[in-house]
Amino acid sequence: MANPTMVAARAGWTRGVIELRQTFTNGQDLFGQLFWPAAMLVTMYFMRDAELGSSGLMLGTVVLPSILGMNVAFNGLLGMSQLLAVEREDGTLLRAKATPNGMLGYLIGKIVTVSGGLIAGLLIVLLPGSLIVDGLDAGSPASWAILLAVVVLGLVATLPIGAILGAVVASPRSLGLITLPIVGLVAISGIFYPITGMPDWLQWVGQVFPIYWLGLGMRSALLPDGAVVVELGQSWRHLETFGVLGAWAVLGLLLAPAVLRRMARRESGSSVAERREKAMQRVG
Repeated sequence: MANPTMVAARAGWTRGVIELRQTFTNGQDLFGQLFWPAAMLVTMYFMRDAELGSSGLMLGTVVLPSILGMNVAFNGLLGMSQLLAVEREDGTLLRAKATPNGMLGYLIGKIVTVSGGLIAGLLIVLLPGSLIVDGLDAGSPASWAILLAVVVLGLVATLPIGAILGAVVASPRSLGLITLPIVGLVAISGIFYPITGMPDWLQWVGQVFPIYWLGLGMRSALLPDGAVVVELGQSWRHLETFGVLGAWAVLGLLLAPAVLRRMARRESGSSVAERREKAMQRVG
């Protein structure tokens, strides 16, 4: 007899692959998938000839891996929260709840969808970006091993937090309350300019959250050793990077199951109908 958990996991994987395929074959979804990477490539193009202070580094070269780290955070935090918020309102979550082990399959499907979209987005930025900017050093197996480790651990650190955020927002229209603080964190996390140029207290705030460490981890993987001079303490701080991301992963994995179970218990046909009615009233 088949293990129910394994059946749900396989169903979730299949669902995620189907949703991912639809994302890249539907014009509107494809535009949404390509718009942000294209905007980042344009940004790097205009940065390519700007020198980063007296470091001898080009700003575009430093920004490229930082953007990759930011994309991991955005996909994990915002991508997952948006999917949960939207599909809770339209009744998709309620249908998953009504199926044996349906929530497990649903969440696995979302993880596959978000992770697959992220990998595609990273390649869309990295491959053309490496032609736009000079000075990347990604030719060694160690560089790719670090990059892969940062991506995997970054997803584990951000996806559960994104699921929690999607579970607690009142509706998709409330997602702006999540997006604005995350954009603010990007501004103080050294993504578009080294964090060393910010006041000390902002440096400490930025280092509490995963976005800074994802950017640092990507820079350590893709930039030459000499680029470390623009980092805090002139060190790539690999142990701290994996330590902070690991701490966020543990926190998310501990909290997410309880928050999601609570959300699932509160889902009912009447709650979905009530949200739809409120949405229709706003449209009207």
